[in-house]
Amino acid sequence: MGSDRGPEAVLAGALEYLRSNPNNGVKLFLVGLKEKLTEIWGTFKKTAAYEIEFVDAPEVVEMHEPMARGMKKRNSSMAIALAMHKAGEVDAVVSAGNTGVCMASSIRTLGRLDGVLRPAIASQFPTARRKGMVVLDVGANVDSLPQYLYQFAVMGSIYSAYIYELEKPTVGLLSIGEEKVKGNEATLQAHKLLEDSFLNFIGNVEGNDILSAKCDVVVTDGFTGNILLKFGESFKNFIFTRVNIQVSSNLFSRMGAMLLSPFLRRLRNAFDYSRYGGAPLLGINGVMIIAHGSSNSQAIKNAIRVAVQMVKESVNDHIRERLAGQKIFEKTKS
Repeated sequence: MGSDRGPEAVLAGALEYLRSNPNNGVKLFLVGLKEKLTEIWGTFKKTAAYEIEFVDAPEVVEMHEPMARGMKKRNSSMAIALAMHKAGEVDAVVSAGNTGVCMASSIRTLGRLDGVLRPAIASQFPTARRKGMVVLDVGANVDSLPQYLYQFAVMGSIYSAYIYELEKPTVGLLSIGEEKVKGNEATLQAHKLLEDSFLNFIGNVEGNDILSAKCDVVVTDGFTGNILLKFGESFKNFIFTRVNIQVSSNLFSRMGAMLLSPFLRRLRNAFDYSRYGGAPLLGINGVMIIAHGSSNSQAIKNAIRVAVQMVKESVNDHIRERLAGQKIFEKTKS
């Protein structure tokens, strides 16, 4: 209910997912102001009956509502959906609402997986290659100890292996230089932990390695990761604003743009967040996919797809098995 585009986009995305994945055994529970949701659903053109159920949630957490106030709304769509997950009534939750409330409510309601010190938000970044790169943490933890960074690397590697079918994902640690002696104290200590781990660790990576896809997983603290994420989100608008300025400068530029239009369309698609789905909150005892606040129907559809994949691939079980009872300062066997 609290997304920037309102429930219309969320319901449209749910319908798109059901249409494109018929008979796959997935049932969707649409949680929110039930009367309003059923009214919107009735306006959609549907050619078949779908496995859905509407669940009433009389309160709404607004997108820019303070976290403390949003957390008090125990009858919001977010709170009720998470309670259903806790009770085992659903296997995953997708939300395009207030990110802070979503993250805090998920941790409060579902708790952490055994062995996980801090959950992390993992986001897929577009790269020069056809496949993207997973970056975590992008906002769950402003400050991160070396142990947290190590666990982010473990969770990101497992997520990439099962969701993107990578046999042995490469992992890089974001720092201010490739040399192992560069970085702040947390980065230096995390580097030692990662060197001695079972992970396919390639060492430090820098900001200019992100778009070139030097590795499959990039690990950083939530403060730096969130800045990186917001900068990346602005990149598409910057590129196409500059292109439009150049194209409108003269007739020859406009003719050239017509010839380049297929390429420009592919470039725009590469930076389109809606193609990647939402960002999973890894490390919680459940599956929560945090979709972009301005998610369109395609983004919601793909966020549902990622949630279903995480459940079917038992990603949490693999994370739990790897981290439960592990002394992370000791070398870990593969």
